[in-house]
Amino acid sequence: MSISAPQRFSFDTIFDGDGDVAFAAPRPKRAYSAEEVDSLVRQAEQQGERQALATLPARQALALAAIAESAGLALGKLAQVAHEHRSGSAELTLACARAIADAALDRFPEAVLQAALVALAREIESAPRLLVTVSEDLVSGLDGLLTETARAVGFEGAIQVRADAGLPKAGFTLDFGDGAAAFDPAEAADRVAAALAAALASDGLHAEPLIPGDEG
Repeated sequence: MSISAPQRFSFDTIFDGDGDVAFAAPRPKRAYSAEEVDSLVRQAEQQGERQALATLPARQALALAAIAESAGLALGKLAQVAHEHRSGSAELTLACARAIADAALDRFPEAVLQAALVALAREIESAPRLLVTVSEDLVSGLDGLLTETARAVGFEGAIQVRADAGLPKAGFTLDFGDGAAAFDPAEAADRVAAALAAALASDGLHAEPLIPGDEG
C-alpha cells in the first residue's frame, strides 16, 4: 500500500495573536455594476485587439505564401495550356499544308523535279549524263520538259529517263555520276513533322507567350 505525500493546507483567513485578521484570501466577486461591466468589456476588447495586432504579421505572411503558391500553380497550368494550344495549332497547320501539298503534287507532279534540277544546276552542269528515275505515271511526256529545263540551267549532257513502279507519282531520283538526289513526298512530309515535333519539344513550357505583352 502506497502512502501519498501530505499536502500543505492553505487557510483562507489567518488571524494574528490579538485575534485580528492578518490575511484574508480574496473572494470572487459575484455581482458587478453596469459601469464595471462596461469597463470589463472595454478591457476585453482592448486585450483582443492587442492579441490580433500581435498575430497580424504572421497571418499576413501565411496569406502571402498561399497567394504565391496559388499563383505558381496557375502560371504552370497556363503554360501547359499555352503549350497544348501551340502544339494543336502547329499540327492543324501541318495537316492543312500537307493536304495542299498533296493536291499540288497530284496536279503538277513534275514541278518538284524541275525545282530540283534548278537547285542542282551547279552540280549537274558538268556531268556527262543525267539518269532520271520516276514513277510510271510520270514517264509520258517528260523527255521534252526535262530537256528544256536542263538546257535552261546549263546542262548539255545526255538525259535518260527510267520508270520505277515503286515510286509515288511525284517521287523521283536523280543520278549525275558524282552525286545523286531523291524525293519522296511521304518521307518529306514525315521529316517536316519530325522537325516540328522536335522544335515544340525543345520549347516545351518555356516558349514565348502566345500573346505578347504591351511594350508601350
